[in-house]
Amino acid sequence: MSIVFVALGGALGAGARYTISLIPVKTQFPILTLATNILGAILIGFVVGITDKKSDVSPNTVLFWKTGVCGGFTTFSTFSLEAYELLENKAYAIGGAYVALSVCCCIFGILLGKKLATIIG
Repeated sequence: MSIVFVALGGALGAGARYTISLIPVKTQFPILTLATNILGAILIGFVVGITDKKSDVSPNTVLFWKTGVCGGFTTFSTFSLEAYELLENKAYAIGGAYVALSVCCCIFGILLGKKLATIIG
């Protein structure tokens, strides 16, 4: 049953992300993606903050919002939460490495994926 909550939340999050992408903005800077990532980080922080304070929140509700909505809206929110928690727990080296590796490796992943598409396609 948990997967249903994740799927429904994911659909809502993905729909919201797509809706934001339709806002007509004339700039080379990816402001809508940045805004989406910031909103996703705020939302996942809010969800974690609420669930930390209220023990009566059902696991399916948490899955719906945290994994479903936030995950469908942007996985950057999960990355941001994990990086924040590492830094909050004073795991500065691990947190810094996680941030640097995530950004660098994902950019490299884009490059690799594009090269593979050129070779295969």
